Formats: sequence, C-alpha cells, structure tokens
Amino acid sequence: MKPVLQVALDFVDLSRALKCADEAVSGGVDWIEAGTPLIKSEGLNAVRKLRKRFPGKIIVADMKIMDAGRTEVEIAAKAGADVVCVLGAASDSTIKECVEAAHNYGAKIQADLIAIKDVKKRALEIQDIGVDYIGIHCAIDDQMRAKHPFTQLKELSKIIKIPIAVAGGVNSETVAEAVTSGASIIIVGGAINKAKDAKKATSDIKLAIKTLKKIKTTLFKRVDEKGIEKILGLVSTANISDAMHRSGDVKGLRPVFAGIKMAGKALTVRTYPGDWAKAVQAIDAAEPGQVIVIDAGGVGPAIWGELATRGAIQKKIKGVVVDGAIRDSKEIRDLKFPAFSRLIMPAAGEPKGFGEIGIPINIGGTKVFTGDYIVGDDDGVVVIPSAKAAEIANRAMSVMETENRLRKEIDQGSTLAKVTELLKWEKR
Repeated sequence: MKPVLQVALDFVDLSRALKCADEAVSGGVDWIEAGTPLIKSEGLNAVRKLRKRFPGKIIVADMKIMDAGRTEVEIAAKAGADVVCVLGAASDSTIKECVEAAHNYGAKIQADLIAIKDVKKRALEIQDIGVDYIGIHCAIDDQMRAKHPFTQLKELSKIIKIPIAVAGGVNSETVAEAVTSGASIIIVGGAINKAKDAKKATSDIKLAIKTLKKIKTTLFKRVDEKGIEKILGLVSTANISDAMHRSGDVKGLRPVFAGIKMAGKALTVRTYPGDWAKAVQAIDAAEPGQVIVIDAGGVGPAIWGELATRGAIQKKIKGVVVDGAIRDSKEIRDLKFPAFSRLIMPAAGEPKGFGEIGIPINIGGTKVFTGDYIVGDDDGVVVIPSAKAAEIANRAMSVMETENRLRKEIDQGSTLAKVTELLKWEKR
C-alpha cells in the first residue's frame, strides 16, 4: 500500500475541526479522521459533516470501540465513515462483529493496539480475525514521557501482512522514519491541527513522506531528560502552570525588571532575614547553569545586590530567586541578570552566617528542592519537580502549540469566546 497521510482532527469543536480540515486538504492530506474527542463532543454529526464537505476523501471514525461492535460500526458507516476504529483490547467477539458489520456496509476496520502489552501476539490474533488495518498508537500521555511508536512499528512490520497505521507524535522530522519502519498509514494529529498554518504543515509532511527526508521543525517534538532546558527556554511560565493543572507558581514573587527569561536547576538556600552570608556562599557552591533560590523569610533587609550579581555572572549562574528583598535593581537590570524577589529596598542586612545550602525550602507556599527546575519570566516564577520535569516540559510545549493555533484563529477576526464556543462548554 502506498503511504497515505491521515490527519487526526482531535478537536472538541466541529467548526474548528472543519477549518483545520480545509487547510489540511489544501496541503494534500489523503485521509481525514474524526478524532475521538470530536466524536465524543459532537457525535457522529462530525462524520456526516466531513463526508458532505469532502466527498472524495477517505473518512475515518476513531470510535475506539470496546463493546457493541456491530451497532457502533453500523452507525459510523451510515454516517459516512469509510474506516472505523476498534480497540485491540476489545474481545475477539467484539472485533469479529466489527469486521462483519463493516463489510456489510462497505467500510473497513482498523484495530488500534494502544496500551496493548504484547503487541506482536495481539496483532497476529487480530489479523486472523480479518481486520483491514493494524494501528500502532503511542498515547498522548505516553508521548509526554518521551515515548514513541517506532520501535514497535519496526517489529510489527516484519510479521504483519496487512497495512499498518502509526500514530503518536509524528511530525515532519519523524515521518520519514515512520515510512521506513513499515507504516502505510501515517496518522498526524498535533503537528497539523495545532499548526498556525495547517496547509503548510501538511504539505511539509507530505514532502517528507515523498522524499524520505527530515524537514526541520521547532514545535511538535517531545523530549527526554536531555532536552528539558531547551523546551523550557521556549515555553512561558503560563504554559507551564497550565501544564501543571494551574499550579507550580510561587505566589508574590516578581521580576526585578521586564523582559526576563530564566530556566535552570535550583540550588536552594535558607537564611535568616537580612543575613546574606549563605546567599553569597551559594554563588561559590553553585554549578554553571543553576538558579539560586533563597528563602529569606519573605521580608527585608536585602540579601542580594549588584556585587553578588557580578559574582553570579562570573559563575555562569542562570538567575536568582529571593523570597525576601533585593537591592541595586538598576545595576542588576543593566547587567541583564535574571532576578526575582518579593521586595526591593535600599537597605541591606549583615553577613551573620546562619542558614543552610542545598536543603528543602518553602517559598510563597511552594516547596523547592535542589535539582528542581525553576522557570521565570515577566509573569513570575514556577517550580517544576525534577521527577516530572520532562513530562511537564512536554505538556507545556503542547499547551503553547495549542495556543499558537488559537491565536491565529482569533487574529483572523474572531474572539476567544467565539473560537472556543465558550457558551457551549459552560457547566450546567
């Protein structure tokens, strides 16, 4: 089977899905999928609308059928679906019913192996049942943990005779690998439906399929531990807070000057109000690229200023966060050193030597450990626990990508309430 490109319209609003589908078709997409969120939100009317709007295209209904196979395939096929998706985790009886119902109505069945542990065994079983396509699918939540579907795809392509679909983080850089690993159906979601220009995104991916060459992209990529700081340099604290379910921000801390962007691992300091000895000693203890985070009790006098800043710059420290007071704000601004504090005042304290370096602290109601990631910008400071840093960075990137698409739709003459159909989603 010649490789085809399928766009997964994983929207919750039909109007937005149709707009993206128009752009994707202009870019050369082959198959159009009514994604599971769209079907759950809009029902099979989404399939009907796609069938009417694109009569010459293959329409896929990602029903994720788990039970009542005959009924669910029948209603999807009657709505206009050419391909209907059943979960590989469904019982053999359900999958058989799906196959029989689909063939009665001139449709085909794709079995999605998402979350299946023994992929090879289940794929062979489902192939024998008579499905038309097997789907290798890396779940979105697994993608956020830097997982991908290509290893499973390569293994499966050696033993499966029917066409294989692949989904899960495919973009213009990875789509060539999807094809060479054995995929006949390349399913792309975010890299198209979150793109500012879905037409160009689609055409880039189509070109990469044709030439089997990577086309570079900054967005739509998920990273492991090695790529965390690169991602954190792209996203905002607002993106990160959204990714953390509206949490992680340090209450009451503000940038010393506008235009700051800072991201790095924390070195924590606890000191007594006005005692700047441990804060200064932390500069010598810090590794290049760290952010010094100081609990000074949230009060003055200042425990950080210009001279400490100059030393921090020499050590290539990324920035400082003070739950207390900073002074010499003009000089710090001139030095362009990222600094955040609760207070700014001229009076400094004394170096008494109380406190500790590298211990857990609590600033603005948020606990911070050495090694946690600290991100700061004009909105303030967020703390990312080190154990979840890669996942949260990836989720923040996904938030930013989603907003990029929304921003474009608003700039075309709409408003946020209209684009997101806000009234429809009010809690009743």
